[in-house]
Amino acid sequence: MSEKNSHKIPRLPGLHSLQVFEVAARHQSFVQAASELYVTHGAVSRQIRQLEDQLGLPLFERRNRAVFLTPAGQKLSVACKSALADIRQVIQEIAAPTSAAPLVVSCEPTIAMRWLIPRLPRFRARYPDIQLHLLAAGGPINFVRDRVDVALRRSDFKWPDEFHVDRIANEWMGPVCTPELAMELERSGFAAFRELHVRTRPHAWSLWRRHSGVDLPIGHVDFFEHFYLSLQAAHAGLGVAMGSRYMVEEDIHDGRLVAPYGFTADQSEYVLLSPVPIESDLRRFHFSEWVRYEMQVTACKL
Repeated sequence: MSEKNSHKIPRLPGLHSLQVFEVAARHQSFVQAASELYVTHGAVSRQIRQLEDQLGLPLFERRNRAVFLTPAGQKLSVACKSALADIRQVIQEIAAPTSAAPLVVSCEPTIAMRWLIPRLPRFRARYPDIQLHLLAAGGPINFVRDRVDVALRRSDFKWPDEFHVDRIANEWMGPVCTPELAMELERSGFAAFRELHVRTRPHAWSLWRRHSGVDLPIGHVDFFEHFYLSLQAAHAGLGVAMGSRYMVEEDIHDGRLVAPYGFTADQSEYVLLSPVPIESDLRRFHFSEWVRYEMQVTACKL
């Protein structure tokens, strides 16, 4: 083998990170890039840092809260601008015949009811040409049988290797109850409280104890079939439920529930699954970026 052919071709960075870099390079501002991409400033900064780490060289010089392209960044910026423009043009051409078709989204029921649906007016306002059909379902998905385009799921099962995956956000869990019950438990101690468990996530309480390090005594246990039922029971003052911060953010903001111990990452995450590359369909791509941004906003509130 010749010396020339012995060199390993470097792995290309992901398309998403290159898109973020192109926008940041065009504006020479992470703040303006975040605004255009509908993500947070921190998300842009992390993508750029990961890209720099992968390439092993700086793309921006950071001075006095401003950023400036390095010579390497300038070269990559020119290449990305041209390549992404070509990709967008081709996607628009091949997607044009089906662009008016509704995007069928399968989503876990509790996240759909308590988080996604209340935010859909913002998606409709931003993307008025994309019609969504929402189906409530969880766990494994058969895209052909169920006639689904994308599925928003928690990573608690194994999906086929051929699925395309966008990682959206880490899951954060914590005990939640009414403010009145929290004050009562603080006075009387937590030994007598009722844990509201869910059969679809039977290990939620034990995982929270393990990852949070909180030595909360085990109370009386009641079981419910779904998370939204356990949260409804918590609303009624029947006990303390284990809640995702995405499911209870509005309840806590409005004072209907409290989270005495905050929220702890349980090592799972929310993902968007698709049978085809998400970047190949503008409907899928816009929905993925929007869901990621909205979950980041929710996470920053708690």
